[in-house]
Amino acid sequence: MLKSSFGSNQLEAGCDEAGRGPLAGPVVAAAVILPKNFVHNELTDSKKLSQKQLIQMEALIKKEAKAYAVAEVSPREIDEINILNASFLAMHRSILALNVRPDLLLIDGNRFKAYEDIPHECIVKGDAVYMSIAAASILAKTHRDRLMFEAAKNYPEYGWQTNVGYPTKAHREAIRKHGITPLHRKSFRLLPEQMDLFTGS
Repeated sequence: MLKSSFGSNQLEAGCDEAGRGPLAGPVVAAAVILPKNFVHNELTDSKKLSQKQLIQMEALIKKEAKAYAVAEVSPREIDEINILNASFLAMHRSILALNVRPDLLLIDGNRFKAYEDIPHECIVKGDAVYMSIAAASILAKTHRDRLMFEAAKNYPEYGWQTNVGYPTKAHREAIRKHGITPLHRKSFRLLPEQMDLFTGS
């Protein structure tokens, strides 16, 4: 079972992101403040849940959380500031959007850029350790998946309805055949071979 808190009496917000690795789409982050001593047996890292379980847990988190927020950083912004900084920015935006100010941030991963004067703790694989981080991972993933499912309607060739922008073989073949969309991250290596996708040459 995941831990319900870091062990302090402070108001804790778990933070996580989804979408650092894809070739297309935004990076999305969520911040979640759960009630003190909140426990749920099925709440865990989003990567371990089926699509049905993700939707069920998303509804539970939104119902039970003291506060939550989800934020995006666009592909264009990712290209401008790089994916690591974009991940930090997405987390910052989600924290800013909370209607309750936390006393402590629990960050999934080993790096973070401090947000204002709020202390933070970085926890590697934190979404498999703390309930609030797991909850944030679920909200970030379900939000991002919906964005990519919707985008797939406008760009059906790329298979985003199944790969949600990640670099599958089919996705890369579609890029090779059809070129890129406004949702592709131009700063990423979209194809294995050296190829000028942007001038058409």
